[in-house]
Amino acid sequence: MTIKYIDLFCGIGGFHQAMKRIGGECVMACDIDESCRKIYKQNYNIDPLSDIKDVDPNELPDFDIILGGFPCQSFSNSGKKKGLDDERGQLFNYIINIANIKRPKFMFLENVKHIRKIDNGKVFEYLLQQIDSIGYSCNVIEISPHELGVPQQRERVIFICIRNDIYDKDKKIDYTPSNKQIILENFLEKNPDKKYNVSNEIKSVLEAWDEMIHHVETNEKLSPTILCKEFNSNYSIEEFNSLANWKQDYITKNKPLYDKYSNKWDEWFQKYNSLLTKREVYCKLEWQVGLKKENDSIFNHFIQVRQSGIRVKKAKYFPTLVAIVQTPIYGKEKRYITPRECARLQSFPDDFIMHTSDNIAYKQFGNAVNVDVVHHAISLTLSQYPC
Repeated sequence: MTIKYIDLFCGIGGFHQAMKRIGGECVMACDIDESCRKIYKQNYNIDPLSDIKDVDPNELPDFDIILGGFPCQSFSNSGKKKGLDDERGQLFNYIINIANIKRPKFMFLENVKHIRKIDNGKVFEYLLQQIDSIGYSCNVIEISPHELGVPQQRERVIFICIRNDIYDKDKKIDYTPSNKQIILENFLEKNPDKKYNVSNEIKSVLEAWDEMIHHVETNEKLSPTILCKEFNSNYSIEEFNSLANWKQDYITKNKPLYDKYSNKWDEWFQKYNSLLTKREVYCKLEWQVGLKKENDSIFNHFIQVRQSGIRVKKAKYFPTLVAIVQTPIYGKEKRYITPRECARLQSFPDDFIMHTSDNIAYKQFGNAVNVDVVHHAISLTLSQYPC
């Protein structure tokens, strides 16, 4: 018998891709974003509804599973973290209403791991209470694509909800990933278009920072965030105390590094002053790759130009794809990763039809659920609970 499901907050169909591997049939999809609905139609020949608020559960056909990567902006570190005070955070209740009326066997819901901590755990507790109140047992797992052999660190929580009348407490499902080997080259495009190269300005900024990194001794600690504009600042006690706590902390912790290399820093900052002060982010370096290694370089790693500064991360796997403009830079090739590479990092197949606008495609993949992650949770559950 074919497994039938509805795909809520469907985006471009990460859950749909996972169910396609299982042989599921989508009987309804829904998303507020018009460009996502168009991509969904192009790939799956299904017209998603536009707003979950307009869905009448009584008019839906019967189905076995509810799937939903419900909006995470109100819970995410990259959002404003308003939780249930945000209207988007309240959309979870529409899932609960549909489930309460239609009584599917399962719900698989995805969100950011930070949802556990919002409002001291009260939001997470509320979600579990709502699931329990309509007669579902819930197991919450935390998983990232890099644990499944995909080179992206993207921790997410999956709510695995099973209707109480079919739930068997004696069935213990081990969702522990197998930690497959990551082969980075399998996810990179060969000879990508030169339009993805970083701009000359960004390249110059990175080369400037790389020059300074080469002056630093091996095994030197380069964290927390280096604020090079603050090395020669002379604050009065009152002025310093008026600064944000994080800035006071960074300045204090940067001081030994500056004192040790003061001549080099001064010469370097004078040389690149006009470039580094062009944008505030250029003056800040987040070195998140541990102690400096011998002959290390900023270009050995992945880089993101963020509001918080130039973030450098280990090249073992890509930083989390997000829906805002923080497209990772592949340091070795001095270029941004391509939309197709983003698709691969979200475990979408190479025949997936992407949006023709790179900016929109980046946003859509940043918002998508990772196919391998949700397939892992769904397939293991259904292996113990056949529909």
